[in-house]
Amino acid sequence: MTWGPSAATLTLLEKLAVDNGFDRELPREGEWLAFASTRCPLRIWLSTSGEELFLVALSQGNVAMALDTGTAATSSLPAGAVAARAVTSLSALHRLVRRAFQLSKTLPHELLHTFEKQTATLPRSTEAERVVVQRVGQDIFRAGLLEYWEGRCAVTGLVVPELLRASHIKPWADCAGDAERLDVFNGLLLAPHLDAAFDCGFITVADDGAVVVSDRLGETARHILGLASPQFVTALAPGHRAYLPWHRERVFGRRG
Repeated sequence: MTWGPSAATLTLLEKLAVDNGFDRELPREGEWLAFASTRCPLRIWLSTSGEELFLVALSQGNVAMALDTGTAATSSLPAGAVAARAVTSLSALHRLVRRAFQLSKTLPHELLHTFEKQTATLPRSTEAERVVVQRVGQDIFRAGLLEYWEGRCAVTGLVVPELLRASHIKPWADCAGDAERLDVFNGLLLAPHLDAAFDCGFITVADDGAVVVSDRLGETARHILGLASPQFVTALAPGHRAYLPWHRERVFGRRG
C-alpha cells in the first residue's frame, strides 16, 4: 500500500471524514487514518492504495454488510476493523463514508438505545404519560428511517422529507416490545399515498422488493396512485424480510 501526495492526501481524507459525521480523529495506525464519531458507534479507517483506489475499514460488521458501495478489500486491516471496502473515486468515497455513518446511527439497535436514554426519566403511570413516551419513540423511529433511506421514499425516490411517512411494517401496537418498535428494519419510508395504501393493506412488499397490489384496487385507482406499472422497494435488507411476512399475512392477506 502506497500513499499519494502525503500532505494533500492527509488533508483530503481528514476533511472528508469530518464532513461525513466522523468528528473525532484517533491515533493513526500505520498508513491508516482513524476516526470516530460523537453521534454513532462506528469507527472508520481511511487510506489509499496507488493513486486511484481509496480504502475504508470499518469496526462494525453489520454496517459493512449493509453497504452497497464499493467492493470488498483484502488489504491488511488495522486493529479493531472487521471489514474493508474499496472505491475508485472521491465521490464514491464520500458516498461510502456517509452511508456507513447513516447505517451506524440506526443499526442494529441504536434507535432503541436512543429511545431508552430519552425516556428513562419519563413517567408512564397514566395513559397520557404513556402517549408522550410513544410519541418520543415514533419521532426517533421516523428520524432513523430518514437516515436509513437517505431522505427518499423507498419506492418512488421522492426527496421531500416533510412529505414522507415512517410506515411500520408491523404496527407499533402489535410489536412484542420496544426492540421491535424501534427496529429500523421494521419500517419503510414512504410517500403519503403509499403509506396509506400500505397501512390499509392495499399494497404489500414481496421478499424481492416488488410492490404487490391488492385486487381491491381497480385499474383507474392503480393509474392514479402510480401502481399500474411494476414498483420496487430499493435497498431492501434481510432485516426487512423478517417483518414483511407479518404484513403480508396479517394486513394484506386479511384485507385482500
